[in-house]
Amino acid sequence: MKRTGLIFAALGLFLFAQAGQADWTPTKRLTWTSGGSYEPAVAVDSSDAIHVVWQDETPGNHEIYYKRSIDGGTSWSAAKRLTWTSADSFSPALAIGSGSAIHVVWYDYTPGSSEIYYKRSADGGTTWSSTQRLTWTSGSSLYPAIAIDSSNNIHVVWEDHTPGNADIYYKASTNGGTTWSAAERLTWTSGQSFRPAIDIDSSDSIHVVWQDHTPGNAEVYYKGSTDGGTTWSAVKRLTWTSGESYGPGIGIASDNVIHIVWYDDSLGSPEIYYKRSADGGTTWSVSQRLTWTLGASSYPVASLDSSDAIHVVWQDDTPGYSEIYYKTSTDGGTTWSAAQRRTSTSGYSEAPAVSVDSGDIVHIVWQCDTPGNYEIYYKNGN
Repeated sequence: MKRTGLIFAALGLFLFAQAGQADWTPTKRLTWTSGGSYEPAVAVDSSDAIHVVWQDETPGNHEIYYKRSIDGGTSWSAAKRLTWTSADSFSPALAIGSGSAIHVVWYDYTPGSSEIYYKRSADGGTTWSSTQRLTWTSGSSLYPAIAIDSSNNIHVVWEDHTPGNADIYYKASTNGGTTWSAAERLTWTSGQSFRPAIDIDSSDSIHVVWQDHTPGNAEVYYKGSTDGGTTWSAVKRLTWTSGESYGPGIGIASDNVIHIVWYDDSLGSPEIYYKRSADGGTTWSVSQRLTWTLGASSYPVASLDSSDAIHVVWQDDTPGYSEIYYKTSTDGGTTWSAAQRRTSTSGYSEAPAVSVDSGDIVHIVWQCDTPGNYEIYYKNGN
């Protein structure tokens, strides 16, 4: 696209954002800390309570914290500290089972190298189990992702550097996190496999995507399991680009259509892309570009509502610093709304996460350094 076209595209994005703000609540600040609060994750339970976890460096090292809202985001509980470690705890992820059981995973450097850890709450976040270590490896275990199936089996994937380069690993619990299967290696590649994302469809098939550097640049890959993680499909490459394809996110519709988003810098600066599979990951649509901006669009995440509308959130630095943007598709990814700007701050708004409740309200959280250090923020809308 010529520069003039980009300018008009950016102007149209801005004007649409101003028109669409009325459907969203004002931004709500969730943390007030002396240290930085980073990498929030969000999930909504069957009663529409909203649960948020993040890492916070206020204690002097990074620890995992939690809070919730039981009134649709209007008011929030006090922050609850979940970890007390001698090293740093990073990158929490969470998933909700039936009965509002909350399951959280993260990685921690306390043993000397990073390992994956887990804890749960059986009462909607009021009390929590003791921390449980899930990995014992000679290399670094990083960036876990978690999903729960219809039988409340817990499925966790992460990147592990034990083989000498990063590969994707998996383990599961069939008894609510009490005991766990042995770690299973899902990839054997000559390049690095990073940042897995996981989701489970209505048939309890497991779907995993990640970025892999085996081709010489980063591309997006996929594999799945139709038997609860016992066996897995062959690895399937989903992108072929001249640049780097990073950070895939995944969401699955009620009809089991798999939707993925990622960012790619083949055109010079990162833009958001999308594709889907309507047959359980066997075949995939062509890649569809979702953003045309003057700056970098990155770190997309996706969630589906009860009508199978797709909600995508990402960060974009077109305004000169990162802000949070949103768009949606109500026809299974065929067409998309214009991008809507959801934040307007003097600092950097980054690392968004998204979840949708039973009333199709979209809940987003992110980190922003407007107060002088990073804090966690929230808003919702539809």
